[in-house]
Amino acid sequence: MTAIIVRRAEPTDAEGIALTFRARGASAGTLQNPYPSITYWRERLTADAASNYIFVAVADGDVVGNCGLHGNKNPRRQHAWGLGMSVRDDWQGRGVGTRLMTTLLDLADNWLGALRIELTVYTDNAVAIAMYKKFGFIVEGTHQAFALRDGQFVDALAMARLHPKPPRLPARST
Repeated sequence: MTAIIVRRAEPTDAEGIALTFRARGASAGTLQNPYPSITYWRERLTADAASNYIFVAVADGDVVGNCGLHGNKNPRRQHAWGLGMSVRDDWQGRGVGTRLMTTLLDLADNWLGALRIELTVYTDNAVAIAMYKKFGFIVEGTHQAFALRDGQFVDALAMARLHPKPPRLPARST
């Protein structure tokens, strides 16, 4: 069993992330277009690092998955963060998504104080939907004809998770 290490992504991980999306499965399961350039991902990994937390899962030195937690610039929505995730085709079903999600939720709950995490997932992605539900995400609705995928418009579920134990101020003694 190969060890999977999850860590914050660096600009040098751009090639590994781009390779993930060059496969049809990872692109078909996300809003990412196939055939991305390494330059695109290098720029994305350096932009807004204070409000975009991007992680990679690495096995034997290769990037096998990635995920991101993306902050909201609108002050009225700063409690809500967006989530995106992908796993390289040949690593799907091997626990990479679970490892990435565990890392993201630890950061969101214990360090960022995120009250709400939002995502969209295609309605036919049963594996991802099951994983998100395992981590407390609920379906809030369906976006019809949400995105163009492989020449067809597909629907997506809007899912979200509220912090299970939102941070509170300590009680004050009088």
